[in-house]
Amino acid sequence: MAKGGGFRSAGTGRYVSASNGRSHPRTTVHEAAGKSGSSGTHYRSAISGRYVTTKHGKASPGTTVREE
Repeated sequence: MAKGGGFRSAGTGRYVSASNGRSHPRTTVHEAAGKSGSSGTHYRSAISGRYVTTKHGKASPGTTVREE
């Protein structure tokens, strides 16, 4: 799958199929297509979709996605 606009697993960080992403909304993140305007590493919750602190992201690798 091309980068951007797909679903990514919070556990592995790998892109997964759209059907898998929709079937597991608590452990996958839907990414918007296109280039992100921010820089640096940050973490996003797979459950809420919101950005979380680095401390929380590192403490919860199964439910957060590291974005660069």
